[in-house]
Amino acid sequence: MRMASMYRPDRQSAILQAVRLRGAASVLELARELGVSDETIRRDLKQMTADGLIRKVHGGAVLPDPLVEPGFHQRLAENAAAKTAVAELAAAQVRNGDSLMLDTGSTTAFVARALRDRRDLLVVTNSVDIARTLATRNGNRVYMAGGELRADDGAALGPSATAFVGQFRVRLAFLSIGAIDLEDGLMDYDLDEAEFSRVVMRRSERTIVVADHSKFGRRGLVAVCPLSAVDMLVTDTAPPPAFVERLRKADATLLIADRGKSAATVG
Repeated sequence: MRMASMYRPDRQSAILQAVRLRGAASVLELARELGVSDETIRRDLKQMTADGLIRKVHGGAVLPDPLVEPGFHQRLAENAAAKTAVAELAAAQVRNGDSLMLDTGSTTAFVARALRDRRDLLVVTNSVDIARTLATRNGNRVYMAGGELRADDGAALGPSATAFVGQFRVRLAFLSIGAIDLEDGLMDYDLDEAEFSRVVMRRSERTIVVADHSKFGRRGLVAVCPLSAVDMLVTDTAPPPAFVERLRKADATLLIADRGKSAATVG
């Protein structure tokens, strides 16, 4: 198959692989290797920059800073179809009348939207976006953690927020995580977010991590917990075999959403 006949997702995957291998790649190099025009590559780089996959520089692209997470609204737009599929499968684990905790994050925001038809939920969260989505509907009770709200995503973090959620005991916790490393497990980019997630995990019977395929193999700044602490992980693509094996040894359930089709269960 000629490179020029690649669909856009395949071409962008090839671009990302080239940038990861070399650390940087020029528009001219990528156009020559993939057999497309310079303008096609520039359009791809613009879209991939908006998705947070690479950072566009003069004449080419480099990897983004691995220890800086993109803004909340940018993350909502990244891999939106994958996050929607993950969220719908995760929401299927929730019954009417359930008690839940959801931390702040783009994927948990999608989970909240997938839960809008559930009734009589008790929801504890530190996210204004999630609280707004689920409050004052269908008999739900929503408890919002207090403290100073972060400007980017309207999240309450810090000692007041963790002390607040520590008062509750719920059946399910949904965590939206920044990165999943094979050795360090779940990772995030903010110390307060990581501590909040740990408290949420301690105060729930089951922890469900919702993460699209882009999170695997990344490293964040702060380790939240090992993979062995996860009860269920919901994603949109089968993780690399080493991650699957690590989850299997931990007796964790792995659910793979198939973009609206039936889900596969591994482990």
